[in-house]
Amino acid sequence: MRKVLVFQHVAHKILGTLNPTLKERGLNIRYVNYERTPDEHPSVQKYNGLIILGGHMGVYEAETYKHIKVEMQVIEEALKKNIPVLGICLGAQLLAHVLGADVRKNNEKEVGWCDINLTDDGKKDPLLSHFAPVEKIFQLHGDTFDIPKSAVHLATSDLCSGQAFRYGEKVYGLQFHLEADQAMILRWLDNPRNQQEIFNTHDKFSVEQIRNETEKYIDHSMKLSGQTFDKFIDLFALKERAMKLGSDHGIPTKKSW
Repeated sequence: MRKVLVFQHVAHKILGTLNPTLKERGLNIRYVNYERTPDEHPSVQKYNGLIILGGHMGVYEAETYKHIKVEMQVIEEALKKNIPVLGICLGAQLLAHVLGADVRKNNEKEVGWCDINLTDDGKKDPLLSHFAPVEKIFQLHGDTFDIPKSAVHLATSDLCSGQAFRYGEKVYGLQFHLEADQAMILRWLDNPRNQQEIFNTHDKFSVEQIRNETEKYIDHSMKLSGQTFDKFIDLFALKERAMKLGSDHGIPTKKSW
């Protein structure tokens, strides 16, 4: 049976719509929950894919959250093994950093339903080709990243250019939360930390506005989600092969972590 390793950082940031899709396609899921077991040191060698979920911590907080350095080592391991990798929100930021890009606080927080604009490469990308040129997708983040030089830029937004990228054939970073279903978003809105983040936007976003827009946009987002993640799982059928990462691949040495 094919197996996927999943990194979870906080209780309310879960696989969401990815969970049933993975199970329906016959993948066995193993979670590493760093909120519960922050000292765990997993390896991806026995797995056929890696998924890194979101969290409130930043890539630049590796001295506070020690597991961040461990995760970056596992991501490099997965890149060398050339297996499917999907980074969502914090996961995309970790992936971008491992590929040599800058990750930092964004000028503004991006919260709620925002326009995602596909680039020309995004419009023909195998994972996103079913998207319209502009789609409303749920967002909840305060950090951003540059697109790695070795990656293909797939999507932007008005507040955050780094929304999606692809590295090689099997590795994707998505800043937006396509995995979020309605119940998941409502749990996020009930979380005190997230409520404070929304309050700090000085009325640019409100919990009530996000609740109303979720009713409006969630059904279409779920359809996009199902198609996107089904295509991601198709990548597991591509042959695994060891990848020799040369000096131009953008991955920093472990010393920089």
